Amino acid sequence: MAKKELYDVILVGGGIMGSSTAYYLTKTEPKLSVAVVERDPTYERASTTLSMANIRIQFSLKENVQISQYAFEALDRFGEEMAVEGDKPNIAFHREGNLFLVDEKGHAAAKKALDMQKALGCPVDWWSPGEIKGHYPLYDPSPYLGGTFGPKDGHLDAYAVLMGYKAKARSLGAEFIKDDVTQVLVRGKEVQGVRLASGGDLSSKVVVNCAGAWAAQVAGSAGVEIPVLPVKRQVYALDTAVKPQGPLPLTILPSGLYFRTETGNLILLGWSLEDDPVGFDFTWDKKRFVDRIWPALAEFVPGFDTLKVVRGWAGLYAVNTLDSNAILGEWPELKGFYLANGFSGHGLQQGPAVGRYISELILGIKPALDLSIFGPERILENKPLSEGGIV
Repeated sequence: MAKKELYDVILVGGGIMGSSTAYYLTKTEPKLSVAVVERDPTYERASTTLSMANIRIQFSLKENVQISQYAFEALDRFGEEMAVEGDKPNIAFHREGNLFLVDEKGHAAAKKALDMQKALGCPVDWWSPGEIKGHYPLYDPSPYLGGTFGPKDGHLDAYAVLMGYKAKARSLGAEFIKDDVTQVLVRGKEVQGVRLASGGDLSSKVVVNCAGAWAAQVAGSAGVEIPVLPVKRQVYALDTAVKPQGPLPLTILPSGLYFRTETGNLILLGWSLEDDPVGFDFTWDKKRFVDRIWPALAEFVPGFDTLKVVRGWAGLYAVNTLDSNAILGEWPELKGFYLANGFSGHGLQQGPAVGRYISELILGIKPALDLSIFGPERILENKPLSEGGIV
């Protein structure tokens, strides 16, 4: 289908944010003309599909918890809502839990976060080292005070979620265009549309930056500076000699090391390190695992001292260097330019609530969930959100 030249809304990026926002826009206002411009419909390098696809309710900022509460609701009914001509997507949501180990340094923040989560009705429990050992005998939790366990947290098929939103949005009239946005067009203090790499312009009074790790480039083309950097994160798939007796939750150590079980009796592992490179680099480094990560893993799970690295990959976090939280809403100095950026590794699980929220802002509807705390005004004012413990 030949693309039009004038749209009500143009979304730059067709990952989880672009596709979910397109869905909520077309669902709420069927007559809206919506274009989603995505350079790579295979999503080979999309953060959505390269993530470990975790969904958790354990955050220490109330609004992040509420975002996840809505994600749980949306994902529970995802198959029904995203069905197209009777074809229901299967997102394979495995609720095997998230376990955050807590040390002395993080204890006060973890307790404060746990109290807040419980006040919001979240099913999260405090486990002593003995309880952790009882549930997961391979672990050595003795160096820690305990941990918080969210039994409804888990992981899913990120690609199926993305394709579900995309297929449903298309069925409702959204147009997905394979192209690259080279510039957001501006006249005065208003957006006018976008320029495409293939030549030609698309016009619209509303442009939404959903470009993930490339968000700063897209914003910069409109003269907008946002503190979002593409940071490489690596994931390793491990075949351990000693196998867990059952599924392991996503287990997160205070150091930032995290791992869980995966289909095929494998262990998936990642560790975000201070010296992770900035840039669009998708190579992965086995030596990094062997030299730096394996010793830390074997210290917590002694049975994993013998293993084989089966494969690995690298993806990109769109890191908000101001405060590691989302940037959501219309840029105050450029009318019609909306941001859904800077998720810092939380994008997949925040996609449902953010897509709904951005669509509500565009359509002038009172948001079902007030996410104004993430507004871009704080970027201009250099006022990071204050949050301790679990970001």
